[in-house]
Amino acid sequence: MTVARSLLLFLLAALAEIGGAWLVWQGWREQRGVAWIAAGVVALGAYGFVATFQPDPNFGRILAAYGGVFVAGSLAWGMLVDAFHPDRWDYLGAAICLVGVAVIMYAPRH
Repeated sequence: MTVARSLLLFLLAALAEIGGAWLVWQGWREQRGVAWIAAGVVALGAYGFVATFQPDPNFGRILAAYGGVFVAGSLAWGMLVDAFHPDRWDYLGAAICLVGVAVIMYAPRH
């Protein structure tokens, strides 16, 4: 259950961080206004707390692994929200990142 909890927390972190950054982007670059920016700032702040619930106690490990989740999640967000069409290299890069997440977080340690 610990791996499932960890994966869920990574998913929540990605939604908060990527969603928050997207809201700021929309507020500033697409001129949707300060409310969008403020919502983005709140979401980004929530992202900062989500990582603290990871079962592993090592900040560096959590953030390093999350980097891979962020890469894959950003591509997925772009596909779902902005009609972005990744190419095979985007998919390959995201897959490599996710393998890195698995190695960093879930490899057996003694």
